Amino acid sequence: MTLLKKRSATKALLWLALMCLGAHAWAGQVAGTVMQLSGPLMAKKADGKVKILAIKSEVEQGDTLLTEKETYALIKLIDNSEITLKPNTSVLIEQFSYTAEQPDGDHAIFNLLKGGLRSVTGLLGKRNKERFEMKTPAATIGIRGTTFIAEYVALGSLPGTPTARAASAIVPGLYVQVLDGLIQVSNPAGAQNFAPGQFGFTPNFKQPPVLLPANPGIKFTPPPVFSASPSSSGSAAGGSKPAAIDCVVR
Repeated sequence: MTLLKKRSATKALLWLALMCLGAHAWAGQVAGTVMQLSGPLMAKKADGKVKILAIKSEVEQGDTLLTEKETYALIKLIDNSEITLKPNTSVLIEQFSYTAEQPDGDHAIFNLLKGGLRSVTGLLGKRNKERFEMKTPAATIGIRGTTFIAEYVALGSLPGTPTARAASAIVPGLYVQVLDGLIQVSNPAGAQNFAPGQFGFTPNFKQPPVLLPANPGIKFTPPPVFSASPSSSGSAAGGSKPAAIDCVVR
């Protein structure tokens, strides 16, 4: 009986060790590579450690990417999709798995905690659109083969004096702009589809997303070199002014 107990305990320890190794491997899977940078970019790892990233640095599942006040960062993911982060942004790569021969394993889950980004759909989003989620504190964004801009303005994050902030059309909440394709913004209060050229807003999970008649003043202007990427250049309506059209939420 004692020998059986020892064997059972050994098996349990081996199983626990394998589970821990598996969890560590999942958190450390490479999701993409930093392609462009205009300032400091950091990755807070799943274990709490912080790593300073550079061009050609890899980003992994479980990383929270953090940009400084003057930093734009372009990340190319392993399915050739792209996310471009604007300054003062925090985004968690909750899950990103893609293998060309295994579409059933596709998963892309991001969590935009604050700030803004531009997302360009890659191979995963084109073949498994329903497996892409962009979470935010106000709503979740789903795609239909898309280039879109999202910005979450947190309470207290607006610049300027209290008087200037009160006069601004920008209020805290989630703003979206669609450059190409279609997105659906949804929360417990409702859902709304947005098409190219449209802008949307929702302040929180208690109010449904709504269509905006015009740009409230949200800007997204990465350095011109960022627009040289092949995935981004196709979003422009004309050939002579790609940066102005692609990067500003109107």
